[in-house]
Amino acid sequence: MVSILQKYNMKNIQEATLKSIALEHFEFIPILEKYSLDFCCRGKKTLQEACVENNVSLETILAEINKAGIPIKIQMPFNEMSADELISYILIHHHFYVKNAIPTILNHIEKVVNKHEEKYPQMIKVLSLFNAVADELMPHMQKEEQILFPRIKIIFGTDEHAIASQKVIGFIDGPINVMEVEHEKAGDLLFEIRRITNHYKAPETACTTHRVCLDELKAFEEDLHQHVHLENNILFPMAKLKMQN
Repeated sequence: MVSILQKYNMKNIQEATLKSIALEHFEFIPILEKYSLDFCCRGKKTLQEACVENNVSLETILAEINKAGIPIKIQMPFNEMSADELISYILIHHHFYVKNAIPTILNHIEKVVNKHEEKYPQMIKVLSLFNAVADELMPHMQKEEQILFPRIKIIFGTDEHAIASQKVIGFIDGPINVMEVEHEKAGDLLFEIRRITNHYKAPETACTTHRVCLDELKAFEEDLHQHVHLENNILFPMAKLKMQN
């Protein structure tokens, strides 16, 4: 089998942006996740730049990409989806998940703090940070559902009069700019949780609830990365381009 690094010039891979790697090779996202290379909020950085910034070996990343081989097929053709299809996917697979996961994860962190506060004081900070994540994401999703997504549906709709009447400065760019800032805030909060928990690694003496909530936090961050990727890198650029035409 021809390797990725044989098919694509190595220099091109390392100079590709994290965003483009995630878009073109969705199956490589777990590798980016593994080494904390943020392809959503900081997706404009090249692979090489991100490795230097995060003190990660570029050679290690390239070796893992090479080992992964040529992509078979992306399971979900996100780049081929319409705006309406993307919005539906985001609502069903990400908004629904976040709304259900937040109270569950908070409950588990609170249990750990209440029972083992003295033994694991870092979890007090984790609880504070995840509460901040919840405070950021819940109204954020509401703004997307009630303001931004309906506006995107209007400009991709068939009512020419409605489309023309909404083509005003800031109609799409304004809320998108707000969403992108809030994406970064939530991402930074979860990055700090990951740092505090040593990449969600449970202490040897951790109870089951402690281990479960760390696994949940890891899954939550990974879901947010994909969620933000679909919006920042696919849906939002699509909407901006539509407004220009």
